[in-house]
Amino acid sequence: MKNYLNFETEIKNIENEIEKLKDPFNKEGISQVDTKKIDKLEKDLEYKIKKIYSKLDPWQTTLVARHEERPKTKFFIDNLFTDFFPLHGDRLFGEDKSLIAGLGKFDNYSVMIIGQEKGDDLESRIQRNFGMMRPEGYRKSIRLMKLADKFNLPIIFFIDTPGAYPGVGAEERGQAEAIARSIECSMSLGAPTISIIIGEGGSGGAIALASTNKVLMLENAIYSVISPEGCASILWRDPKKTLEAATAMKLTSKDLLELKIIDEIIPEPNGGAHRDKNLILSNIKGSIQKNLDYLTTKSRDEIISLKKDKFLNIGRDKGLSNNILSSDKLFTNNTLDVLKSGKFFVSKNKYAILFILFLLILTISYFS
Repeated sequence: MKNYLNFETEIKNIENEIEKLKDPFNKEGISQVDTKKIDKLEKDLEYKIKKIYSKLDPWQTTLVARHEERPKTKFFIDNLFTDFFPLHGDRLFGEDKSLIAGLGKFDNYSVMIIGQEKGDDLESRIQRNFGMMRPEGYRKSIRLMKLADKFNLPIIFFIDTPGAYPGVGAEERGQAEAIARSIECSMSLGAPTISIIIGEGGSGGAIALASTNKVLMLENAIYSVISPEGCASILWRDPKKTLEAATAMKLTSKDLLELKIIDEIIPEPNGGAHRDKNLILSNIKGSIQKNLDYLTTKSRDEIISLKKDKFLNIGRDKGLSNNILSSDKLFTNNTLDVLKSGKFFVSKNKYAILFILFLLILTISYFS
C-alpha cells in the first residue's frame, strides 16, 4: 500500500482509478476502451504530479524529505558501491546502529562511506534510533575519518537525520563535545570529502558530517538548524505555523544553493526520489563521479584550503555585511556620524541608555 502525503489527494485518486482498471481479477481482461482510458489517466497522472511538485512550498518539501518510502542510506550503499566492508564501534563506548560506515569501491575509487540510517520499517527504525546519532556514533565517524585520511581515501557522507539524539545518556557521554570534535576533524582532513543530504539534514546532528569539500543535496531534501515544528513552537508558540517557519528558515535546496551553503542540487524524479529509485541512483552516481574526479586532482593542502575558504565565505554576500555596518566603519574618525545615522543603535538600545543615564543622575543627586 502506497503512502500519500496530504497534498497528494488528486494523485492518489488517479492512481486508484488506474489500479481498478488494471484489476487482475477481471476475467474478461482489459478491453480496448479500458486501455485507452488507462493511457489517458497515466498521462493525466504524470501531468498532475509534475504540476504539484513544481510548486511545492517549504513545508510540503519537508514532508517529501521525510517520506516513509524515500530511499535511505543503506539503499544507496547497496546499489552505488561494491565490496562494501562495514566497520563498527568507536573504541570508547560501543556501536551506534544509526550510523552505517565502512570501506567500499566506487567505480575505480576506494572510498570510506559514512551514512546516517533511519530504517525502513518500525522495527528497523527503533533499532536505528530513527537516524538520531549518539556520541559513540560521532566518535566512530571521527575514528573512521582519521583512518581514511591516513590512506588518503575519499570520504562520502550520506546525511539523513532529524538531529542528534537528545537523551540524558547521550548528554552524559558528551553529545555536544562529540559533534564539535567531528566538525573539527572533518575540517582538518586532507583527503577529499563529499556529503550528500538525502532526506533531513537536522541541526548539529547533520553539520557534524557535512563539514566537507562539497555539500550536495537532493532536490526535495531539507537542511536546517531546527525543525519547522520546533521553530514555530518557539517563535509563535504555535506548532501549527509550520509553513511560516519553514519559509522563514530557508531550508530548501534552492534557498541553500542561493545562499551558497550547499554546492549542488541533485535533481529528483518527478514526484520525489521514492517514485523512481533507479533514476535517483543514476543522478547521485553521476554527481559523486564528477566531484571525485575534480577533488582527487587537488593536493592535500589545496583540499584543506578550499574547504576553509568555502565555509568562511558563507554569509559574506547575503549576511550581516549588507545590513549592518562593518567593523572597520565602526572605528573610523566618523564615529559620530555612524551614531547619528541610527544604524548602530536600535530603539531598545536608546531606551536602555536613557534609563542608565537617569539612574546615574539619580545616584549623583542622592549622594550630593
